[in-house]
Amino acid sequence: MRSMRLLGLKTFRHGVHPPESKDETSGLAIRQFPFAPLLIVPLIQHMGAPSLPVVEEGEEVSRGQRIARADGFMSVSMHAPASGVVRRIALAPSIGGRMVPAVYLEPFPGSTQEVEDGTPCPLDTATPDEMIAAIQDAGVVGLGGAAFPTHVKLKIPADKFVDTLIINGVECEPFLTTDHRVMLEQSRDIFMGIRYLLKVTGAEKVIIAVEANKPDAATHLRETFPSDLDGSVAVLQVKYPQGAEKMLFSALLGREVPSGGLPLDIHALCCNVATAAQIGHLLPLGQGIHERVITVTGPAVKRKGNYRIPIGTPLRFLLEHVGVEEDVNRVFLGGPMMGAAASSLDISITKGTSGVTAFTDSAAERTHSQVYPCIRCGYCVDACPIFLNPSLLGMLAANEEFSSMTEEHNLMDCFECGSCSFVCPSHIPLVQQFRAA
Repeated sequence: MRSMRLLGLKTFRHGVHPPESKDETSGLAIRQFPFAPLLIVPLIQHMGAPSLPVVEEGEEVSRGQRIARADGFMSVSMHAPASGVVRRIALAPSIGGRMVPAVYLEPFPGSTQEVEDGTPCPLDTATPDEMIAAIQDAGVVGLGGAAFPTHVKLKIPADKFVDTLIINGVECEPFLTTDHRVMLEQSRDIFMGIRYLLKVTGAEKVIIAVEANKPDAATHLRETFPSDLDGSVAVLQVKYPQGAEKMLFSALLGREVPSGGLPLDIHALCCNVATAAQIGHLLPLGQGIHERVITVTGPAVKRKGNYRIPIGTPLRFLLEHVGVEEDVNRVFLGGPMMGAAASSLDISITKGTSGVTAFTDSAAERTHSQVYPCIRCGYCVDACPIFLNPSLLGMLAANEEFSSMTEEHNLMDCFECGSCSFVCPSHIPLVQQFRAA
């Protein structure tokens, strides 16, 4: 997969151009969100094993205090989003519909909700292994949506090395402006996080990737880029899914992750810009993730904005606070391309929630139509950024020929960007078929 230049900006081959729909929130500063009367903190907010509670029902906790520890290396800690009382440790609904263990926390109404500092992880003296342990203990996961434990990604095998670190501030998902605001308002945290990441990975240089529809963020990062860091800010063409790490490696480095391989195979590593900011903010203070920046937007939302929301905030409370139209139809955690439709309003905001996008009946009708048979137009083939054949994969999925999809046609290389479904004139739900397969 070769990189290419259009109008002087680097990009990748194929992809689509959905409406950006970012103007309503891109200029809105981050605001603190209020505490819900009851916060429900799921103990599985990441890929891997659920966290194990270290508090008991009836126990009083302080904001930022660890309330669950990692259960093995493929797990992370959880921290209290507010000072309050643990009312229950019980099952709670998750976005996928299944019940998961959770801590039910009732905040103290009169508390100042200050977060006390813990044991810092000093940049100058801590070893890479100590930094990795601190990142795990801080509960840091990929905040771009995948929620993969960051410390696992940073553990470089002895036979691998990283020469380039890419900080992903592209944010190509329609409607979302979380990363945009983080780049404008938390640049010091981002650069501090980069220092930790460079030391952990041993990378020689860093590239901060920003899409061309965020010129203010690119300018701000360039103007504040520290002299002690070897790196640059790269502005990329506006195209979806420009922010996928495989696309970034292609556009910025001209390298292709091999089928079934990992970024380490091409000596590169990608980290979301909000994740870097959290590392840069938390590790010097010895704190853990207890809140995150989220874009709340969509045609059905009355008070759109970028909010710093406590982890565990119920979706129903969030929507009641911002206000929604009476004909609200569907609510996505994330954006409309790669986000997941909420199965219930009783689920909670988690570390992997980058946005909440709500649509009205009229908006939903424009995007959901009757499904027709495939007409072999090839639009999906031209759109797929990793050069699969979505039409063929869709037919194989319909016939339940799953082994052929994975073994012969590289289904596992698909990262479910939704480009094929977006361009399909027959409205075939290709991504949903691939997920089921």
